[in-house]
Amino acid sequence: MVIEKALLDIVTEQAKDSPRMRMNYNFHQSLEEKCHRFLNAVEPGTVVPIHKHPTKDESFVILRGKVRVTTHNDDGSIIEDVVLSQESDNYGVDIPKNVWHKLESLESGSVIFECKEGPFVEHEEEGILRLQRYRLGHTDITDNTDLLIP
Repeated sequence: MVIEKALLDIVTEQAKDSPRMRMNYNFHQSLEEKCHRFLNAVEPGTVVPIHKHPTKDESFVILRGKVRVTTHNDDGSIIEDVVLSQESDNYGVDIPKNVWHKLESLESGSVIFECKEGPFVEHEEEGILRLQRYRLGHTDITDNTDLLIP
């Protein structure tokens, strides 16, 4: 399958229509597969809480738009803050397993290619970083107990 502009446009429109403001397009055929490869269209305002994958590395490569990826200490403080975009010459990141991280769309129409080990496991309680009220850069993070990442 060729990853072309038309596919990015379709997934972006689905993200815009989604209450979550993001949408995946999976290349893997099953959530049980050992390697998950997918497009992730993310719109500004989508909520991706700080989370980690205790047993899985995860890679993001920007295909279009602008996305901020931050990694965090256990207290929520930022370790690294990277903007992925063609203009920044930062095209991707590889997040090691068990590292807290967050994704933020900075531009409408942003799409990343994401790859991580399968099978899919919904985040358990310890996979989401809980902060009662903590100021991270320009964003207020509050307790997000109802948010899970697919």
